[in-house]
Amino acid sequence: MDLGTLIGIVSGFVLILGSIMIDGDLGAFVNIPSIIVVLGGTIASTLTAYPLPRVLEITKLVGKALKQRQSNPNDVIGNIIELANRARKEGLLALEESSSNMNDEFLKKGIMLVVDGTDPELVRTLLETELSFLEERHKMGQGLFDTMGSLAPAFGMIGTLIGLVIMLGNMSDPSSIGPSMAVALITTFYGSVLANVVFIPIANKLKLKSREETLEKEIIVEGLLSIQAGENPRIIEEKLKAFLPPSMRTESKEGEPQNG
Repeated sequence: MDLGTLIGIVSGFVLILGSIMIDGDLGAFVNIPSIIVVLGGTIASTLTAYPLPRVLEITKLVGKALKQRQSNPNDVIGNIIELANRARKEGLLALEESSSNMNDEFLKKGIMLVVDGTDPELVRTLLETELSFLEERHKMGQGLFDTMGSLAPAFGMIGTLIGLVIMLGNMSDPSSIGPSMAVALITTFYGSVLANVVFIPIANKLKLKSREETLEKEIIVEGLLSIQAGENPRIIEEKLKAFLPPSMRTESKEGEPQNG
């Protein structure tokens, strides 16, 4: 589990609730009609903006944001270098056996294209096309939470306007103006909290995870094409490390030059 995401969301709510309880009454911030307006309105408009199957994937996307990625770019580079060494010793056909034990379908597909003797430019085109569609699918999920992050404050304002209209309709009772104004403003509070503690941060986390996955697949594409071209494993390693910031680069024993 990605503890950073979970800690961020929980601590955000804890800090807000704590600040309320220090000088105020927590019960005064609970208003069911306001919750219905903000949360219900946000969901309703999201359903208008996106197909129903996409909206139903919200829980899956939240799970993805909370899930810790198992791989990292250095692991991918290490796998590529192992493949490069094997291809150098035993030939490209030996990579087919290596691919049978891999869980990464993208890498397996690339290996099979290389083993089948596919033209390098066609290999690049096919893999980059798949990568571009992967990015589009990721953007759909990110856009879903970005949309909810923009809608929640808007419905908060709508709820506030509803409350103000009701309040102005009861101006004959001056004692009700203060409580009515407080209830009217709560919807804006709800909308801002949901947008800035939940929806927008999750959208940003999904963007970050998408970029990490895309980077790994870009490394795979470049690595497989380098293997297909018969480049030295050490040269391949240095080429792939250029994708990473210096702080992330590690030495790979598999990338040491081989004799012969």
